[in-house]
Amino acid sequence: MMFKDKKILILGVANKKSIAWGVAEALHKEGAQLAFTYMNEAIEKRVRPLADELGGALVLPCDVQSDEELDNLFSELEGRWGSLDGVVHSVAYAEKDDLANPFSETTRSGFQLALDISAYSLVAIAGRAKKLMTEGGSVITMSYLGAERAVENYNVMGVAKAALESSVRYLAAELGQSNIRVNAISAGPIKTLAASGIPKFKELLAHFAEKAPLRRNVDPIDVAGTSLYLLSQLSSGVTGETIYVDGGYSIVGA
Repeated sequence: MMFKDKKILILGVANKKSIAWGVAEALHKEGAQLAFTYMNEAIEKRVRPLADELGGALVLPCDVQSDEELDNLFSELEGRWGSLDGVVHSVAYAEKDDLANPFSETTRSGFQLALDISAYSLVAIAGRAKKLMTEGGSVITMSYLGAERAVENYNVMGVAKAALESSVRYLAAELGQSNIRVNAISAGPIKTLAASGIPKFKELLAHFAEKAPLRRNVDPIDVAGTSLYLLSQLSSGVTGETIYVDGGYSIVGA
């Protein structure tokens, strides 16, 4: 029970295909106390039954674009738990048109939206979480190879993920003095609700499985294993890093 009595906040569970759900299941098996968030009633209806499956995890409202809701979330966590040991940030969004259209045609509002939800939300969450991580802690987020390479049809989300990974480094540099570690996991493509908005995603999956050294796609269980490592004391000396969980695809040349 590696996480017995540890309190972990998870943002980004939408259904059983979510990467965040795979991480949640693994944490639950290791004894963690969990809290999930939801953005609206539609997501809440999906998340509450999942929370019940894990013995009644906390389910709290939070739209990451609202400072008021973020303040309320952490106030509620402080009242219920008193402290926090870890955060799993698995939140990203871009408008479908801004993924499908040429990158040079990205709208100003679409650019701002993608970076606000996908990158700034980590900064806003980490800034609030540090007040509850009185004994130190770990924050992890989910990225993708499109952060450092131009991936077809990823467009503005690639720029958002680049901002996310840079934010990880700056947060790690600042929060390290409080014994709080901040890291990113760059996973290969996985069939999730968010991924369904990426054009030609099936072709992307097939390409990865063909070219990755492990000759397969990764799944939430693969990501969950690395998440447990980064959230636990096994990675006590690791911070500011982006760790690839992509079957080795990122090491292969043309």
